[in-house]
Amino acid sequence: QVQLVETGGGLVQAGGTLRLSCTASGNTFLINTMGWYRQAPGKERELVADIALDGDQNYADDVRGRFTVSRDIGKNTMNLRMNNLKPEDTGVYYCAATRTVVMVSPDYWGQGTQVTVSS
Repeated sequence: QVQLVETGGGLVQAGGTLRLSCTASGNTFLINTMGWYRQAPGKERELVADIALDGDQNYADDVRGRFTVSRDIGKNTMNLRMNNLKPEDTGVYYCAATRTVVMVSPDYWGQGTQVTVSS
């Protein structure tokens, strides 16, 4: 199995920056694409950004240009740099990983880290 652990959440003012990190352990050779999901209060979990083994990235429309996902395959880590944060970015951010190229239904999940953006 694969274990995912997120770090880096917290409280920030609107317009600020946060950096999230995710470290994978276990059978990491099973992982193809990794990504970040967000679940805002009262809403469904949604994909924010993902990155494949070949470095190809995908972003949700409302974060494109503000968020940047990166990955260090050798260290089994993935980062999410979030610039110009908005109150609507508030939520629990989950690291996810899938065995497939396309992030549709992740096989593995982290426990989540809270991001709160104050206005």
